[in-house]
Order: sequence, then C-alpha cells, then structure tokens
Amino acid sequence: MRIFHQSLQSDLSELAVFAAVAEERSFTRAAAQLGVSQSALSHRIRAIEKRLGLQLLARTTRSVSPTAAGTVLLADLVPALERIQQSLMKVRKLSDRPAGRLRLVTTRSAACMVLIPKLEKFMRRYPDIVLEVTTSNDPIDLVAAEYDAGIQIGELIQKDMVAVRVSADLRLAAVGAPEYFAGHKVPAMPQDLKDHRCIGFRFRTGLYRWEFEKGRKALTVNPHGPVSFDDSDLVIQAVLQGAGIGMSLEPTVLPLIKEGRLIQVLKDWCPTFPGLFLYYASRRNQPSALAALIGALRLSR
Repeated sequence: MRIFHQSLQSDLSELAVFAAVAEERSFTRAAAQLGVSQSALSHRIRAIEKRLGLQLLARTTRSVSPTAAGTVLLADLVPALERIQQSLMKVRKLSDRPAGRLRLVTTRSAACMVLIPKLEKFMRRYPDIVLEVTTSNDPIDLVAAEYDAGIQIGELIQKDMVAVRVSADLRLAAVGAPEYFAGHKVPAMPQDLKDHRCIGFRFRTGLYRWEFEKGRKALTVNPHGPVSFDDSDLVIQAVLQGAGIGMSLEPTVLPLIKEGRLIQVLKDWCPTFPGLFLYYASRRNQPSALAALIGALRLSR
C-alpha cells in the first residue's frame, strides 16, 4: 500500500507538470510558473514519455503542442486536476471556518452543567459544526471508541490525554428527603451511614464508594442499601421519593436543597475537588471544530 501511495504521488506530480507545459505551450513559461529550471522540466517530461512509451508533446524550436496521445490524456487529466484543486480548497476552508462533525462523550450531569448552558450560543456562532453527544458514566478510551473528545471529572481521565478545565472545583453532596429524615436520625458522621439506607451509584466496573474527608481525617464508605443505579438522575429521583440517602454533584441538587425538597447532610465532610475537564487525545493537527468547542467551553478565570 505504501509503494502504491508513493507511485500515485509521483504520477500526480508528473502529470501536473505535463498539464502545465501543454497549457502554456512553452517550456519557458511553464518552468517560470512551476518555479523550476527549463532543463529540469524537459528532463521530467522525457521521463514521463519514456515510462509511458508515448510522445505526449511535439516540440519544435518555436512551439510546443500536445500530440494525439497527449490530447487524449489532457481531456481526462485537466478536469481531474481541477477537481483535486477544488477539494483542496474545500479542505483549506475547513481550517478557516470551523465546520464538520464532532463526536463527544460525556456524563449526563457534565452535559447539563457545562455543555447545555453554552449550546445555543455555540450553535449560533458555529452553524457548520454538528455535535454528536453520547452520555456515559464510565471512563472511555477515546481513540478506541472513535470519539473526538470527552467531558469527565479530572481524576477519571487517563494521564496521556490533553485535559482542559471546563468547570470550577466541585464537591459531592449527601442528600435525603425530609420524609426520609422524619423517620431516621440525621447522620452526624460518615460512620452513621451504616444505620441508613444508602442509594448507590454504579459504574460498569462496580459500585462507587463514598469518600469523605475532614481536616486530617479521611474515610471511605461502601453504600449499603436496597437499590443502586447507573444513572445519577435516577439516584436523586429515588432519594426524592424517600428511598434513602444518595450522593450527587452539589450543583445538580442545589436547586432541590434550596426548595426544601432535599436536605444536605455531612456537608463539612465533603471537600472540593478539581472539577470537570474536556479531554482529547492529541494536540497535533487539531480539527478547527474541536478548537472551537474547546474555546467555547474552557473555564475563564
């Protein structure tokens, strides 16, 4: 395949040289157009003719013109070279005006916090970009899954990824409904959770362990309860129905806390951590559409 590509590249280059000479009907003018010497140009034309076993150009001391074989070749060659030139112009335009399709994988909560609030403005500014958004809670191998980028909590992103911060620091919130706490004592310490129904959140690799920290004290609690979900929204829906205590990113439940529909507990045991990051595989040859998305979502200081 590599040999084929090299041969094709060589053929295209030589055919473009032939077309230039035939169009100008002069080795001198064609050499000036291509930025090469007249002798080098003559050498390349002779090499093409020798390989094809045909004379493509008739030369006299005063003129150059295509032979019958050269005329037949030009009939197909000129439109093909024009199409290639048009394709190259289209590709160059993509670098000037962000356009194309971007495949993005993100958690649902990250999409709601980071992407959705800026989506309408992004669409107006970049009407030629199409976003294909997939939601997943699990860390994704972007290259293997053929995604252009992802949005995830920083600590879950692979170290070889390029990561751009798109949110401020976050923290988790342990919450329960007033109806639940009407029949259960509010936990004062993480150890008290053993006496409560805990609604678990589940990755594909297993149940998420609740991490707490206060001063120099740090501990992890395995949530034990009657149900677990792989969707953080369903965790909160179950909590709202009084099923037990659940954990979620604080910004996603803050409106419910303010409305009195949820009660936040163990707040002083839930420290902040680096928030959400947009991540992608490489800085090299970055598509203009991806650069536009990074610029739109990047956290401004």
